[in-house]
Amino acid sequence: MRSWRWVDSSRIGVWGWSGGGSTTLNLMFRHADLYHTGMAVAPMADIRLYDTIYQERYYGLPQQNAADYNEGSSLTFADRLRGNLLVVHGSGDDNVHYASTERLVNALVAANRPFTMMAYPNRTHCICEGEGTSLHLYSLLTSYLQKNLPAGSR
Repeated sequence: MRSWRWVDSSRIGVWGWSGGGSTTLNLMFRHADLYHTGMAVAPMADIRLYDTIYQERYYGLPQQNAADYNEGSSLTFADRLRGNLLVVHGSGDDNVHYASTERLVNALVAANRPFTMMAYPNRTHCICEGEGTSLHLYSLLTSYLQKNLPAGSR
C-alpha cells in the first residue's frame, strides 16, 4: 500500500465483530507497522476458550497441539500492539466468552500497551440488549474513528 500514492499509509484502520474482531486483533498485533487503528468487537483473543466443536475440528486437541493453539491466538502477540485499539465486549456473551477479553486485557496491561476498553454488562454476542445499547455502541465506534482516523487529506 505504500506504493499507492493515493493511500495514506499512516491512516489505515480495521474493525470487525466476532471472528472479524479476532482478525482485527491479529492484524493490529502481527502487522503493527501497517494498521494504525483497530476496533475489535466481541473478539476471540484466546482460542483455547472457544467452542471445542470448532477449535478441535481445525486444531485438534489442545493437549496434543499446544503450539498451534498458541500461534493461533492473537493473545500471544498482544505485546506487539503499537496503534490505537478499542476492544468492546458484552460480559454476558453467549458465543465468544468474555474471559477471552479479560485475558487480552491482562496481556496488554502486562505489556504496558495502551488501549481503550468498553464492556457492556450482561449483553450477549449481539450487544443489543437494553434501551439505548445499539445507539451507544455505534456512537462509540463512530467517535473512535473520528478521533483516531479523521477525514481529510494528509
